[in-house]
Amino acid sequence: MIIGTRGSKLALAQAIIVQKKLRSLGIETTLKIIKTRGDKITDRPLHAVSGFGAFVCEIDEHMLADNIDIAVHSMKDVPTERPEELTIAAVLKRDSPYDALLTRDNVTLEELPEGAVIGTASLRRRSQLLRYRKDIIVKDIRGNIDTRLRKLHDGEYDGIILAEAGLNRVKWDLPCKRLYTEHFCPSANQGSIAAVTRKNSEAESVVKVLDHQQTRIETEAERIIISVLGGGCVVPIAAFAKSMDKYMHVTAEVLSIDGKRYTRVEENITLKDYAVHAQDLGEKLKKSGGYELINEAKEYFSHVRGET
Repeated sequence: MIIGTRGSKLALAQAIIVQKKLRSLGIETTLKIIKTRGDKITDRPLHAVSGFGAFVCEIDEHMLADNIDIAVHSMKDVPTERPEELTIAAVLKRDSPYDALLTRDNVTLEELPEGAVIGTASLRRRSQLLRYRKDIIVKDIRGNIDTRLRKLHDGEYDGIILAEAGLNRVKWDLPCKRLYTEHFCPSANQGSIAAVTRKNSEAESVVKVLDHQQTRIETEAERIIISVLGGGCVVPIAAFAKSMDKYMHVTAEVLSIDGKRYTRVEENITLKDYAVHAQDLGEKLKKSGGYELINEAKEYFSHVRGET
């Protein structure tokens, strides 16, 4: 079977994780590297180019054309609206969902000087940073982990924010400071790996053995919330679910681009009807100001992209 993946160090590390798990089951695979439009455009933030799914949709096309059997993605990159012919056959056990701050001097976010420059490609992280410290200057940063670290150490930034799970997967033991969900609720599905196949295929029947049920339920709840809200990558949205016994603790929020306004929900819901409750939480977030923030962000970026 052929596994399709992007060629970045992180994407390859994730594909190899799936490859090794399948090999332990006696399934041999080969890797096929696919360069997407999101990889080729590095001079602009993704939200100013093509929207949510920039790293995923072209790999979908290769699968629909029977060029690959399995696609491996960071699950947070996978849009909630998917081609009918494809399915998320497995969600691997979640790694760290947290963001991590890396600085040249390994200081905390509180210890950075006034006017410090932080690099991130995420609108959600940008808004949360500005909410937490209004004096921080947030600048876009693109490129793989190596490129971002080089820019940090060359002095272009005082700090950069990355997903802790990504650092762990490429086995980089770098000094960093974890940012907790109280102030930095992660993106929906952060820390999770998705393996996509065609529906009712041999690949699906093989890959679904890798599915981690707890992670699937948590990530599904998060995806329901963001699907209710909509907005894709042009809206700063966060959602994080953690199941405990018969309950699931859910935190979700929508922020303004400048971080000055936000609406947030934080509740325990029952696992039995988690999908219904997640839908209700999304609606609650929308009605408590989220709808206005979403439309505001969409309107702003329609002007950025030159849309009418």
